[in-house]
Amino acid sequence: MSRLAALLLLAAAGLAVAQPPTRSPDDKGAPPFKTLGKGELPPLDAYDNFVIGPDYVTAPERKKADGVPEGKVQQFVIDSKETKLFNPGIARKVFGKVDPTNPKTLVVETHPIDYKRAVGVYVPAQYQPGTAAPFMVVHDGPGHANGYKTILDNLIHQKRIPPIILISIANGGGDAQGHERGKEYDNMNGDYATYIEDEVLPRVEKTCGVKLTKDPDGRAAMGCSSGGSCALIMAWFRTDLYRRALTTSGTFVNQAWPFDPKYPDGAWGFHETLIPKEPKKPIRLFIQVGDRDLLNPNVMRDNMHDWVAANHRMATALKAKGYEYQYLFCRGSGHCDGKAQGRFLPHAIEWTWRGYAAKGAQ
Repeated sequence: MSRLAALLLLAAAGLAVAQPPTRSPDDKGAPPFKTLGKGELPPLDAYDNFVIGPDYVTAPERKKADGVPEGKVQQFVIDSKETKLFNPGIARKVFGKVDPTNPKTLVVETHPIDYKRAVGVYVPAQYQPGTAAPFMVVHDGPGHANGYKTILDNLIHQKRIPPIILISIANGGGDAQGHERGKEYDNMNGDYATYIEDEVLPRVEKTCGVKLTKDPDGRAAMGCSSGGSCALIMAWFRTDLYRRALTTSGTFVNQAWPFDPKYPDGAWGFHETLIPKEPKKPIRLFIQVGDRDLLNPNVMRDNMHDWVAANHRMATALKAKGYEYQYLFCRGSGHCDGKAQGRFLPHAIEWTWRGYAAKGAQ
């Protein structure tokens, strides 16, 4: 959920719209942090919690450099009427009301919609035609294919990441409960990962003339807000397909709809029950939150809509279970904050891909 969308939801629900409070890294409930100096980023071999900011200098990897081969970007559109899954889409006209039988969820009236989904694809200059390439899916596209192009060109040229293909996929429209984006990103199941596997990736291969790896260790998912929680949802429920996830301002809160009794807390359940109680999964996860990230009391008053608390709890659960994770708490930073991302995103991408080796390679 974007910050604007959250504020609109509050207004629609008749609640006062206020600026999110600024949280301190030593607040109650925060995990132990290591505070880094100005311009510093965490070590690439660290699985821990770090504080950066509030002063951010744009990462050098965002600037074009002489002698660096440039990848190419293509774009195409998928019409929902030409797909099997998520066809038709859904939308709502009015924000829902609290379910009188279950205060954790809403009663929402929806109607079917057709929609078109744009997909942007970055293919690195180093891609060898006919070979199965590692790739990263990025949510809320398609602009990331161009937006991250220079970062990827530089990281690949410097051999800091493998020559990955980036697939930036638009959502189906709207936001949160009752809209297609919410149905795709917030629900606790493997449906959206399956949709990408069956409906998007074959079109990428055909349109762009590439081959994509089937190795789950060579597949990553990435996103901000609900796109971030979706990245982990994909890896969690389809670990056979994805084992690397990168989230910024992740919506690890109670936003799934319609209500699923198997996961009564939505993505809040990741840190409440799933990560602590289920066997450790082979997932490598980067998470980040801003000190002014979202705090949405919402009409449900469920105490499960604090983005900072949710990400703190994620870090605590991941560390206790021994996951390969890294957590950034960014001071002077809001929800999906571009200034902070301008500093740490190249590092986050490099950290996410660390340790990858193509099958069959030494």
